[in-house]
Amino acid sequence: MDSVFSGLSLIIVIGAAIALLMRLIGQPLIIGHIITGIIVGPAVLHVAKAADTLTLFSEIGIALLLFIIGLGLNPRVIKEVGRTATFVASSQVAAITILGWFVGKSFGLTSNESLFLGASLAFSSTIIILKLISDKKEQGRLYGKIAISVSLVQDIIAIALVVLTSSAGAGNGLALGSLFGLIFKAGIIGGIIYLISYHVLPRFKKLIAGNQEFLFLFAIAWGLGSAALFSKIGLSSEIGALLAGICLAPLAYAQEVASRLKPLRDFFLVVFFIALGSNLQFGSLGGMAGLITISIVIAVIIKPVVAMAVMGVLGYTKRTSFKAAVALAQVSEFSIVLILLAQSKGLISSQVVSAIIFMTLISIAASTYMITFNDKLFGVFEKYLDLFERKKVAPDILPDARYELVLFGYQRGGHEFINLFKKLKKKYVVIDYDPDVIDILEHRKINYLYGDATDSELLEEVGVERARLIVSTIPDFEVNSQILNFIEHKNPRAVVIMHADDPTEAAKLYQAGATYVILPHYIGSEQVSAFISKSGLAKSAFTKQRKRHLDYLEKHYGALEKLEQAHRKKLGHAIVAGMTALAKTKS
Repeated sequence: MDSVFSGLSLIIVIGAAIALLMRLIGQPLIIGHIITGIIVGPAVLHVAKAADTLTLFSEIGIALLLFIIGLGLNPRVIKEVGRTATFVASSQVAAITILGWFVGKSFGLTSNESLFLGASLAFSSTIIILKLISDKKEQGRLYGKIAISVSLVQDIIAIALVVLTSSAGAGNGLALGSLFGLIFKAGIIGGIIYLISYHVLPRFKKLIAGNQEFLFLFAIAWGLGSAALFSKIGLSSEIGALLAGICLAPLAYAQEVASRLKPLRDFFLVVFFIALGSNLQFGSLGGMAGLITISIVIAVIIKPVVAMAVMGVLGYTKRTSFKAAVALAQVSEFSIVLILLAQSKGLISSQVVSAIIFMTLISIAASTYMITFNDKLFGVFEKYLDLFERKKVAPDILPDARYELVLFGYQRGGHEFINLFKKLKKKYVVIDYDPDVIDILEHRKINYLYGDATDSELLEEVGVERARLIVSTIPDFEVNSQILNFIEHKNPRAVVIMHADDPTEAAKLYQAGATYVILPHYIGSEQVSAFISKSGLAKSAFTKQRKRHLDYLEKHYGALEKLEQAHRKKLGHAIVAGMTALAKTKS
């Protein structure tokens, strides 16, 4: 017991020191955690002797992460992009598995080893995707929804392969029988969890949420208990934890639960990445350099290209396709589970296992940078990505059309503004880049243009420089900032309504020139539409509402004060003076 405690303590101390170094040099912390794992593993210090404890802690961290993500997922999210996710995941898995098989055979691997190599490269890490996209607060964006949904579909395929591999010695009949049996059991348990969440727990919400300590304990029991149930029947504990979170998501206290669990989740996830790094053994990689290099290229470059090609065929913009594809550019933790199981069945050698673990670590490290800096990467490669974008425009919209009313994004309250536009009886257009939304707009006979709101040529084509009212329901701050920048230079007299999920971002949008900013908890699309319908399109009509909202932001969040402090540190006193002038509009 003492040796386990001492070993874990030393690992955590080393991990903290490496993490501090990563912070000082401005690198992602995940890279530091993997480096820590390599240092404490058999490759260097060999202090990670409590392997079982590390594995247990890392499994708890993964389950908590997926449970928290589930709490923030609307069950409609996967439905929104389900067709895309299924098509992208199945196409990508098939293409990369076949390519990996040919690569393995060309390097002298057996057919079984080549097959498992290809399958391992095909799957992307749900853990990495969820962690990094959530850290950027972009899980609600279209590319984030697609990337997360694709990885979940891949996980389902991976689970099926794990089941088939586990029964490989008993023949295909038993393998298929085991698979159908697990699906049946999962359906029953999932149904029970759903019924309890929607029909039992709401009756006890006062009891559960009445005490914060009990709420915390209940959440852990619900999430890990569901994960354990799924693990017990032979399915993934991760899927059980995710389902438990999704079932709790509609309840009023879901976000409170998520916020309280995050510190606990972060600790266990650190241990997961350390455990991953500690599994690496360099001694068994001799003679595998060529195979490893080509396999990493497949995982980090070719796999995203396949995803972009498929999404391009489905009609997504190059920006959405690129960022979703980049998020998939790594090897999954499920791949390690799969190959370790295959090794235990005598299907692949230990040398191939070590090579795949090494590929996994390198691909995770590379994709961490790629996801973190995906906007900058897109800027570098944008001019080469037209090949992956299939233009889609409405047949009844002429290139020289000009509109008085422009709506960016339809999904979040857009229908309220469409009702307003029709009531005003003025020419309007909706701009969106989601092919599924475009299908809805076509079905409802709503004027639209398919395109990216950050495309200045598109904004000029629509005639934004002459529009009287411009509304964006897009929650992305960077996109809204670019729209505002265009309008401030081309059409400063227009009424501009923006959307923000964060009070500080709302204050920044006001600073950038927004006439009014919708914060969902403060005021929604319906109320703003009603106000415009009553007051008209005069910009001066918003003065009182704008002042009231600025008062609210400063009183409850200190948003303007935070902005001023940030500008003092980064941009100097000249810009601070401009912010101060904005704040004085309240008096």
